[in-house]
Amino acid sequence: MKNVNIGKSGIMASEIAMGCMRMAELSKKEAADAIHTALEEGINFFDHADIYGGGKSEEIFSEAAEMNDNFREKVIIQTKCAIRDGLYDFSKEHILKSVEGSLRRLKTDYIDILLLHRPDTLMEPEEVAEAFEILRSSGKVRYFGVSNHNPMQMELLSKYLNDKLIVNQLQFSVTNTSMIDSGLNVNTYFPRAVDRDGSVLEYCRLKDVTIQAWSPLQHGFFEGVFLDNDDFKELNAIINKYAEAYGVTNTAIAIAWILRHPAKIQTIAGSMNPKRIKDICKASDVNLTRDEWYDIYKAAGNPII
Repeated sequence: MKNVNIGKSGIMASEIAMGCMRMAELSKKEAADAIHTALEEGINFFDHADIYGGGKSEEIFSEAAEMNDNFREKVIIQTKCAIRDGLYDFSKEHILKSVEGSLRRLKTDYIDILLLHRPDTLMEPEEVAEAFEILRSSGKVRYFGVSNHNPMQMELLSKYLNDKLIVNQLQFSVTNTSMIDSGLNVNTYFPRAVDRDGSVLEYCRLKDVTIQAWSPLQHGFFEGVFLDNDDFKELNAIINKYAEAYGVTNTAIAIAWILRHPAKIQTIAGSMNPKRIKDICKASDVNLTRDEWYDIYKAAGNPII
């Protein structure tokens, strides 16, 4: 498993991370099997959020991992906060309360990386900065980042922070490519030229912010998996062609497509199935050529003019 230096912070994390959103649906034994398989395959990064399973995902994780100092030293734990009761909340009070809840459920003294889950238009950046400083100085959170934020939102927040934002978690898959489409269609009237993300890909590369790709196998907004989906016949035909050529599954090729990008995007894979986890991790050994990468991109319905 290859590693990525998260935000140039010195945190060396597996380029494929385990997303724990669905862990709340598992028994303790099932969760333990998933975690141990991930560790055996070289995954050392586990992504959580306070809202996953209403907090149960964090609880099951710590129970299944039998959280102790030895295990904690081997892994990197990230969690997210700021979504609650149908609204977004960047208040100092909510951030601090959320972190305390996550620490309790995860049975740990510290969180490696805390992300603000979705932008809060009522954000008062000074208040966020106060919360972050309390968490950092107390040792409860080591580093900070955001999720689903555009560059100007990050700039506004960064103006008041003492610490650099090191992560932006964004939806990205071969069927969800808005962050690269606009860059490939600059100076045209094509629909894909519309910049919906504020050049977030280029911004994060310039600022040494690690992009984390969530839902790497999904199309649309949780509309289903595109692999083995008849709505994406051409895409699956190309993916299957390269899966056979590389001796891996279609899942590995779909993940390898993300990892091939020079932005060094970390992929958050949400499977809880041990076999699927093993298949996904083989992506780290696949190095798609430029031609192969563009073949897959075009097969997803993205013409290159």
